[in-house]
This record gives sequence, structure tokens and C-alpha cells, in this order.
Amino acid sequence: MTQEPAPASDNEGAVTASTGEQGFLTEIVAAGHASLADEPASVGGTDAGPSPYDLLSAALASCTSMTLQLYARRKELPLTRATVRVTHSKIHASDCAECETKEGRIDEFKRQIVLHGDLDDDACQRLLKIADRCPVHRTLSEEVRIVTTLA
Repeated sequence: MTQEPAPASDNEGAVTASTGEQGFLTEIVAAGHASLADEPASVGGTDAGPSPYDLLSAALASCTSMTLQLYARRKELPLTRATVRVTHSKIHASDCAECETKEGRIDEFKRQIVLHGDLDDDACQRLLKIADRCPVHRTLSEEVRIVTTLA
């Protein structure tokens, strides 16, 4: 992708995303790290990178894994590896008994966690509970405000 770099931001933690003339192919810069996002060919992309929803799922999966490792280290639990798999889909709100929204569609993230190490049932249950405390999980579960302006 050869295009002008996205404008630098004065805000720490800012992520920039820039599209060019190649369909949906998007260059992302986050904390000085460059990556690509795209859409599958079936919706007009070139499948040269993960989709935005894939990236959102990756944020939840990686944050969960990091949170589990941090907790295990602090509590001196013998967790050697945490593997987290997240899928995203849109479901009918009426199919979600515990959801407040009852009409239209809602986003559903399914998260599967595999814990590696010599862990007893109590430790596994504690880690499962702590997974819901990862910052990305909390962000996705709480009220979110997005402010959009023209630069």
C-alpha cells in the first residue's frame, strides 16, 4: 500500500487507519506498529488482512489472555499458557433471554478459554471468573460513547 501516512496524533494511545484506492484495504498504525485490515473477497475486499470485527475479536482474545496471565502470576498459579478463541456474530435479540434489548439484532461474542498448567478445579474457576474483568471485556460490556469530528 503506497499512500500518504495517516496524520500523527497528539493523543497517546491513538490508532490511525487509512484507506486507499484498493477497495477496503486499510493501513493501521497503533503505538508505532503497522498492520493491515481488509474485508473478505465475498464483500468486495481482497482478504489481505483481518476484518474490523476480526480485530475487535482479537482485542478481546488477547486482552483476556494477558489478564489471565497477569492474575496467575500475582496469585502464583501454575498457569503456563492461556489460549483464548473468540468468535463474533449478529444474533436476533429475541434469541437472547438475558439481554435487555428484545428487538433487532445484537452483537454476540463467544469466548472459549483453554488453560494450560497444573491447575486444580478451584484455580480454573477463579481464572474463568477473572476473564470477565479484562479491560476490553469491560469496555464491550459497558456503555460506550464515540465522539466523531472532522480534523
